[in-house]
Amino acid sequence: MNTQQPYCRIVPLPDHQVSFQVDGNERTRWHCGPNYPRPCFFPMNGPSGHSLTRMGHPGAPDHDHHRSIWFAHNKVLGINFWADETAARIQQDQWLVYEDGPTRAVMAVRLNWHDGHNPEELLTQELIAILRPAENQETLLELQSTFIPHSDSLEFSQTNFGFLAVRVAKSLSAFFGNGQLTNSDGRKGEPLIFGNAAKWMDYSGPISAAADPHEAIMEGITYFDHPTNPNYPNHWHVREDGWMGCSVCMNSPLTTTKNNPLALRFLLHAHQGPYDGMRARQIATRFADWPEFTVARSTKKHTKFEIVERSA
Repeated sequence: MNTQQPYCRIVPLPDHQVSFQVDGNERTRWHCGPNYPRPCFFPMNGPSGHSLTRMGHPGAPDHDHHRSIWFAHNKVLGINFWADETAARIQQDQWLVYEDGPTRAVMAVRLNWHDGHNPEELLTQELIAILRPAENQETLLELQSTFIPHSDSLEFSQTNFGFLAVRVAKSLSAFFGNGQLTNSDGRKGEPLIFGNAAKWMDYSGPISAAADPHEAIMEGITYFDHPTNPNYPNHWHVREDGWMGCSVCMNSPLTTTKNNPLALRFLLHAHQGPYDGMRARQIATRFADWPEFTVARSTKKHTKFEIVERSA
């Protein structure tokens, strides 16, 4: 029997939470309790151990739906899955895979999108989250999603809001803190970035040091679009108040079908220091070559599902 502890671990916790750990230290946590309108990741810890994301807007209580890192969409058949004030909900139906390992930790879950009025869900989202440790205590969190409609087809309407959103920590915000937005073309700030296409987006800024709040270190999150995503490179919805989202449907709707379901891949890099364009380009190149995964029935003893590389 192998008694050696894996370096990267998925640790289920009470109250519908799952901890992603590297060498015993939490890098992020999945929250999927029924009390939330939709699941989210929080915190997303930087190399210093401080969270680079936050729950909610620093100044607007009507934006409490901004929960750190989350999936949503403003218009699914005209139904608002973005705001909290609607009946629509995204809820975890079942976890499928918790996989530990020396170089990565993987979680696969099935999420159901309900309109809030009919007992049958509109679609199922199969989410595979892959956490990989990087140098200098940095973290790479890849999110692979497949959206399977329960009818033959379903339209995600044109909107700026969807599919993956990131609300950064207050100190990283360009308005509420001293942070900086930068895209893959080197443009900086909301006025030069909003609505423009880019291969990735970065939000970096100061994080207060635990020993002395008057000192600060620089950390940030780089958010990568994937070359296989529709409309790549996509247009971005970004705000100086501290959030960013890759808007796959900004200029046109998308249709997902049972026979050819919509698949999206994104990567979040929690890094030390200010934005480094050369390093971001290197990571984007690596990300493009990483395999796509899917969930399959397992033949292993006591194991119902497993992660396998998707065939071309």
